[in-house]
Amino acid sequence: MSLIGSWSITRLTAAFGLLLLTACNGNANSDDKFTGLKVKLLVGSALGDFCTQAANNFNATQPKLDSGTEFRVSCEAQGSGDVVTTVVNSATQLKNGTLQADAVELPTIISLDGDIYHNQLVYRINQLFPGQNYIPDITDAPLIANTPMVFMAQSDVAQGLRKVADPYQALVTAKTHKDIDPSAPALTVNYVHTAPTRSNSGLQTLVAQYASVSGKRPEELTIADVQKFQPQIQQIQSKITRYGVSTNSLAQAMVKNGPFWASVGSVYESSVITANSSLQPGQQRYTAVYPKATFTSNMRAIIPNAPWVSADEKAAAQKFITYWRSPETQKIATDLGLRPGTPGVALGAKFSPDFGVESQAKYDSLRPPKPEVVDAMLKSWQEASKKPSLVVVVVDSSGSMEGNKLPAVQNTLLNYIKNLGVKEQIALIDFDSEIRPPVLVDGTPEGRDRGLQFISGLRADGGTNLYDAAIYARNWLQQNRRKDAINAVLILTDGEDSGSQISLDQLSSELQKSGFSTDQRIGFFTVGYGKEGEFNPDALKKIAELNGGYYSKGNPETIARLMSDLQVEF
Repeated sequence: MSLIGSWSITRLTAAFGLLLLTACNGNANSDDKFTGLKVKLLVGSALGDFCTQAANNFNATQPKLDSGTEFRVSCEAQGSGDVVTTVVNSATQLKNGTLQADAVELPTIISLDGDIYHNQLVYRINQLFPGQNYIPDITDAPLIANTPMVFMAQSDVAQGLRKVADPYQALVTAKTHKDIDPSAPALTVNYVHTAPTRSNSGLQTLVAQYASVSGKRPEELTIADVQKFQPQIQQIQSKITRYGVSTNSLAQAMVKNGPFWASVGSVYESSVITANSSLQPGQQRYTAVYPKATFTSNMRAIIPNAPWVSADEKAAAQKFITYWRSPETQKIATDLGLRPGTPGVALGAKFSPDFGVESQAKYDSLRPPKPEVVDAMLKSWQEASKKPSLVVVVVDSSGSMEGNKLPAVQNTLLNYIKNLGVKEQIALIDFDSEIRPPVLVDGTPEGRDRGLQFISGLRADGGTNLYDAAIYARNWLQQNRRKDAINAVLILTDGEDSGSQISLDQLSSELQKSGFSTDQRIGFFTVGYGKEGEFNPDALKKIAELNGGYYSKGNPETIARLMSDLQVEF
């Protein structure tokens, strides 16, 4: 059984391929000129900044082993689900003889953003190597930092959430925040959390939802409970605005887009601090609401007792962990909004109401469920509980897509289609000087065949009627909007508009008529593809940011990972 059940081996394999393709673009700080011993850390995204800063400071001391051997450490950050997938796939290759024990893909230190994914990693590696105990248990891995899961909302909504015994229970039936608290604003409940298949905060949120609606502790939940309480989880999920791969970016999007976009989110306490640390004029401060029982996201340093970790690597790892947990280094964590993993380290100024949090927050810390129950939850979420989506993917096939651009996009679209879940649909639109009718694709064999035909038929030719294609996609989605679903447009272009009948200002004005201040709630996401100067990033930012989405920049080397992350939003 895989992390999210045997049903998703294909999806995990494809995702791993994307991770390998773009690993060099992760959060790494290795020195290519250094020829000594290199120690790689693969950590969850919540720990990424702390890891990088600590590693840079540590490397500046020119560390050596007791034998005199110099070494350096480097950090790569991914979503915790991606970390597990990467390690398991690398370990599988090692077992099959297609990867050597000293391969750079195999990390010396692993960290997940919480104990649930830590348990899943232990479970998966034990399945590969029964009886070897390559991954230390939770109690045998030193704590580096932690942060509790909280609800994030503006103060008027937060007050109502604090009044109820269990906010998740309230979210099952509430349509507006007045249903939760009569004194709250008459604001529709629009909810966000990250995707549990790739993000630790999303997985902890999903498990907490099951614990709440069942009235059981997470460790008491059974596979039968997952099926039994699936309808209540589906009711909570029906209020989702958008999923995401990054907890911090989701929290920052809440601040930027306001309560009509998302009135409440499940995020880390550290994400609330981060979001409130960069408020722009006119933006409101958000507040953390601590449930009576919640998960503490414990970030631990895991040194595998495995063939791919040599004695020297283990010794180097232990030296870095000692440095990482030192009181002076732990202050970096508190500056980033993380609670220190070492006792006695002061929290610092950011743990205060000025940043939306409580320094002495009190809550009951939840424990992980059994790994097989987590697998069942993830399978149920993908197949039944997850909010459906319809995304119009608008693909620029103008003449400037010649060379390696178009093949890279075609491969990326192929992976996108292969990874479509049963709740997800896309409509593919090809444009250049002309705009071609959409091709509807879903996860069925017939749907995938239609997608493959679309991809195979792409040809680089013609101009770039970008603005006309954008409004065409929006109009089509208005007419074919999927009820009770995430509806969005994703535009991929490598050039500036050249020949549209409407201007950027006209397009922007028109798109706002279907944005998140309306019942249509159609989001826009844009990708500028290629070199700077070939497209207009300001125009793409304007299209996306006015409509609850965001702009990204890609190229043939990064487009696979970028699109994989975007797919998680829906």
